[in-house]
Amino acid sequence: MTTLFEPTTAGSIQLANRIVMAPLTRNRAPGAVPTPLMATYYRQRASAGLLITEATAISHQGQGYADVPGLYAPDQIEGWKPVTRAVHEAGGKIVVQLWHVGRVSHTELQPGGGAPVAPSAIRAKTKTVLIKEGVPTFVETSEPRALALDEIPGIVDDYRRAALAAIEAGFDGVEIHAANGYLIDQFLKTGSNQRTDAYGGSIENRARLLIEVTQAVAGAIGGERTGIRLSPVTPANDVLDDDPQPLFDHVMRQLVPLGLAYVHFIEGATGGPREIPDRPFDFGALRLAYRAAGGRAAWMVNNGYDLSLAERSLREGADLVAFGKLFIANPDLVQRLKKGGPFNDPDRTTFYGGGEQGYTDYPALATS
Repeated sequence: MTTLFEPTTAGSIQLANRIVMAPLTRNRAPGAVPTPLMATYYRQRASAGLLITEATAISHQGQGYADVPGLYAPDQIEGWKPVTRAVHEAGGKIVVQLWHVGRVSHTELQPGGGAPVAPSAIRAKTKTVLIKEGVPTFVETSEPRALALDEIPGIVDDYRRAALAAIEAGFDGVEIHAANGYLIDQFLKTGSNQRTDAYGGSIENRARLLIEVTQAVAGAIGGERTGIRLSPVTPANDVLDDDPQPLFDHVMRQLVPLGLAYVHFIEGATGGPREIPDRPFDFGALRLAYRAAGGRAAWMVNNGYDLSLAERSLREGADLVAFGKLFIANPDLVQRLKKGGPFNDPDRTTFYGGGEQGYTDYPALATS
């Protein structure tokens, strides 16, 4: 029987085990530049089979939260190099999650104080984070403007250039963030996409940006180093689709030829219930259809996993299991899962912003 602690592969990436550290926004990169403290944070967690970084903006326009890192300027690339080097020296593997937030932003975070961009000019009923007098503060998102048709190729190219920058910075690959109500997900879902051009209306049109971005990234660095994150039914950041099952059936069929390293699914509501009664979705059927169509990417599952649920999911056909909040408070989570605990409790007051406290000061098992 497959266990969490067996080695495996995700595309060309050799993994020591099937435990993945999920991407976790921590808001500790002032000016969008990674810091030495971030190198310590990721190195501490390098026993995971794979680390996925916090979401990282592909452009200034793609920024949506204060003090999150970027990968579009030389100082950002240089800032990431000590992070990847530290993880590799500790024997780990790390990919960067590429992010464009779309409408989940604020004018204070946008170039020239402009409006955030979106598929349609529909404001998200959600909040973002600004730093006010040194304190992370949640504020309502700003009114977005709809992207012009001729702007979209530039965004696709921003993803391509960010993927190349990731390889320059030493990452083992990238994950395209197409989940949680950010730009690509906004294009996918009917509740946020009311376009009438080639990027709106039909399933094929709404999925067009996702496919173009994934083709561009895979073409630049290889599908075997490219993953993608999807969230078919999460209500995060005010997204909703009228009929997600056929939408994601189409998406997965289109991804088959790209030979991706992995596909990463958030099951249910992000950080919330795994089952949403009014949004039924059959992930098992989706996986079986993807495999039947020739899809070979590692299948990664995420949302509220513990050891028992993780091993059940592996028995049912998953390949990798992502853990989020547990990794915040337990840098040596792999060892703790092997021993069945104990587990440190995370300090939620230090999740966003700050310094070492609640970031790099959680004790390892040997010292707890």
